[in-house]
Amino acid sequence: MKLFRELTQRLSIVYPTGEAKALARWVMEEHFGLSMTDLMMDKDNNLSSHQLQDLENITERLLHKEPIQYILGHTLFCGLDIEVRPGVLIPRPETAELVEWICQDYEAECRPDTRVLDMGTGSGCIALSLAHRGFHTEACDISTDALDIAESNAKRLGLNIRFFQKDILQDDAESDQGFVQYDAIVSNPPYICQHEAAEMEANVLEHEPHLALFVPDDDPLLFYRHIAQFAKSHLTSNGRLYFEINRSYGQEIREMLSNMGFCNITLQDDQYGNTRMVRATTTSPNN
Repeated sequence: MKLFRELTQRLSIVYPTGEAKALARWVMEEHFGLSMTDLMMDKDNNLSSHQLQDLENITERLLHKEPIQYILGHTLFCGLDIEVRPGVLIPRPETAELVEWICQDYEAECRPDTRVLDMGTGSGCIALSLAHRGFHTEACDISTDALDIAESNAKRLGLNIRFFQKDILQDDAESDQGFVQYDAIVSNPPYICQHEAAEMEANVLEHEPHLALFVPDDDPLLFYRHIAQFAKSHLTSNGRLYFEINRSYGQEIREMLSNMGFCNITLQDDQYGNTRMVRATTTSPNN
């Protein structure tokens, strides 16, 4: 375990000890195929000179706080191996909770053929997970880099998803007329206010795309408002709108959706007790 211990020790310079050990194990297992049993048998001592140089490069990138998911080029999300590269956000556990909430809603109704639109798809993690569960899924993003990654993921996973480019903030009624009606629209839009940047970790702030992270301080509901307006015209009767949200603005988003005519608005906490999701419908059950 010599190399594993050395890697853990070096990473401990910039990471807490537990996180440094977890990162070292992740590198050894994911990149070099060495299990903890292999490491205990000192098989890390058998790395070639090329592999040792590769390990050194990875270590330097980790010491500069580059996310390990970008370094390795992939991450697990809802049981799927998702390719991630700079230009798309790294999927978070709370986003997986949003996916599970949607699946629970429609599986309870025996409607696996639900037509869903994922707005601001990024790596495609939400759309890919829903398509994998049997939903008829479409997805859009403003970024061509993100769409390339999402399409690559879908092709590699054998999932049939229609991807297209769209600026969520561009209200274009004429071009939107070609859209079908969706049973559900879901989005994890930019929702971090600029003033919150000072509280963020360097691995996020310095490496993940600001286009997908930040919203102006003076208009924190900017993306939610535009997406909800689009949803009003493109959801079926009793269609559902799902958002991942900034935990600081749950009540404001609830009020906004109510004022726009949405019904049955439900705020949902994530596993950490933060209000992180919202669901709303186009029609009340009495209508």
